[in-house]
Amino acid sequence: MASFSEFKINNPLRNALDDLGFQEATPIQEQAFSVVMSGKDVVGIAQTGTGKTFAYLLPLLNMLSFSKEIHPRVLILVPTRELVVQVVEEVEKLAKYASVRVTGVYGGTSMNRQKETLALGTDIVVATPARLYDLMLTRALQLKNVKKLVIDEVDVMLDLGFRFQLVNIFELLPKRRQNIMFSATMTDDVEKLINDFFEGVQQIAVAVSGTPLDNIAQTCYAVPNFYTKVNLLVHLLQDVDTFHKVLVFVSSKRSADLLFKELAEFFSEETCVIHSNKTQNYRLRSINQFDSGQNRILVTTDVMARGLDLDQISHVINFDTPVYPENYMHRIGRTGRAEKEGSSILLFTAKEEPAKEAIEELMNRKIDVLQLPGEVEIATQLTRDERPKHIERENPLKENEEERGASFHEKSEKNRKQNQGGAYKRIIKKKYTKPKTRGDKNFGKKRKRK
Repeated sequence: MASFSEFKINNPLRNALDDLGFQEATPIQEQAFSVVMSGKDVVGIAQTGTGKTFAYLLPLLNMLSFSKEIHPRVLILVPTRELVVQVVEEVEKLAKYASVRVTGVYGGTSMNRQKETLALGTDIVVATPARLYDLMLTRALQLKNVKKLVIDEVDVMLDLGFRFQLVNIFELLPKRRQNIMFSATMTDDVEKLINDFFEGVQQIAVAVSGTPLDNIAQTCYAVPNFYTKVNLLVHLLQDVDTFHKVLVFVSSKRSADLLFKELAEFFSEETCVIHSNKTQNYRLRSINQFDSGQNRILVTTDVMARGLDLDQISHVINFDTPVYPENYMHRIGRTGRAEKEGSSILLFTAKEEPAKEAIEELMNRKIDVLQLPGEVEIATQLTRDERPKHIERENPLKENEEERGASFHEKSEKNRKQNQGGAYKRIIKKKYTKPKTRGDKNFGKKRKRK
């Protein structure tokens, strides 16, 4: 492993690294530095938690000179709001002794305030694609001076449906620029994007997609249903010394809210929750409280599975088994970061067992199955998704209408009525006939006889 002292970096950047206590570079940082510095287009593939953010920030800041330009010269695109905030913080740490202006833009906050900040001038813009595209359409942000484009977690952006915004952003960027992409996986969509828009790309692959981090202990439990999973989780989390900082992943926003409600009964203020329906301030506050240790348990959807660097997470618990095996890798990568020991626990039902086997096939290794503790009660209560569905014999795709209740049929009958417009409009139409000419509004009106 190379030392940062061997890198040809400027003194302000070296002093900032010394303040942060960073001495050894990770493999992706070591391999990417010289390639990015050369100006070539780069695609970096590395496991989550291996320092991809510093891998592109170090060479970019090393090349960035002082400027009074208003328009940015470096554009960094990331998939989530939280990742925008984190990358901005990382830039500020590394640029501590340099005159570098950085601005983060993302949805869920005032666009006018972001416009005002951009009008003052910036060197680096860190943005989510949707908000960046909105700012470009209003001409509050111009990209004519961008020389370096970074797309972090490319595969996530494409999964989230940002291809349209990415393609339009590419069209508005200068043709002569350096493209830098980093991701944990190389999917067909990512490869197609590269082939369609970039030439002469140099790929850096530090680890094969799906390779588990060696310093993460992986175990799993076979559990019959949702509420038995809750009982098991409550049982495990009572060991505060072992489970001192726990990230719990669920598959949906509804499951996140339900699990948070159940855990709050036992662990009260130790628990917090994050998903995309929460406001930006709520999400950032929950992250800060969890990262600082104020909250011990954070329940979240996959919005937290990529990019975010949270310190000293003891356990990642997959409450729901992810459908896509790659997501399992991104989730467990939140623990065992910076070569520290970590632990992951997977809870799976009989229905989720094929997804678990797909994960094991991707990793080319089996996850150790543990026996359910005898103290854990097997729940009989089922969630709405787990209850058996009543299906008509004649129409197997249609739910039984009897279970919907009378109110459903009343509403359905009401909705069949034709919307005739407002009452005022109907009264006026009845009172007056259609005028023969545009200005003759009173034509045909019955006049009162004197």
